Amino acid sequence: MELSTAIRTTGSVRSFTPEPVDDATLYELLDDARFAPSGGNRQGWRIAVIKDSAKREALADLMRPVWDDYIAIASTGTTPFAAVNPGTYQPTVRAAGHSPNDLLDNIATVPVVLVVAADLSQVAMMDKDLEREAITGGGSIYPFCWNLLLAARSRGLGGVMTTFLARAEPAAAPLLGMPANYAIASMIFIGHPVHQPTKLKRAPVESFTTVDSFDGAAFSA
Repeated sequence: MELSTAIRTTGSVRSFTPEPVDDATLYELLDDARFAPSGGNRQGWRIAVIKDSAKREALADLMRPVWDDYIAIASTGTTPFAAVNPGTYQPTVRAAGHSPNDLLDNIATVPVVLVVAADLSQVAMMDKDLEREAITGGGSIYPFCWNLLLAARSRGLGGVMTTFLARAEPAAAPLLGMPANYAIASMIFIGHPVHQPTKLKRAPVESFTTVDSFDGAAFSA
């Protein structure tokens, strides 16, 4: 697949057919993804391939309250879990029932479930001492995740990256046997898509690019 086409047509896929993805194919995806850039080429990502259905269900149980809070916060018009101006929602009493989520509700049958962790001793967190939430460390992990999704797309597969498990890390870490000083960066789900979205809606370049400063004139060709 031509690179520009892959970039412009790799939409998030959350529903998969029962067709399995064999280990050889998953290995190929990971083998391609490992060429992602990272700070100092330290490749601080670590991957757990979750095959055990009971462990999958346990992870889903940890994420369901996070998902329900996410939906509740979003319904107020506030960005869920925003680091700035997070709103006033308090999850003291949740609405009865669980908000449907294909990934969590069908996690046992998703062909590939991965947990991506970052070895914090291998990630340069350039902004860790600033008086705000640190963000730069993700630059050494998330290119790998995106490479993995592009590699899947090139083989007719689909997938999605989620970060809900990170909010439940204290409970998830022992379940995953995660070493000290590691952090959950994401989960990635991969399989044969029921539907591969290809007509993606994104804001135009002029809406987020300016010249010389962030309050400068809009950049355009």
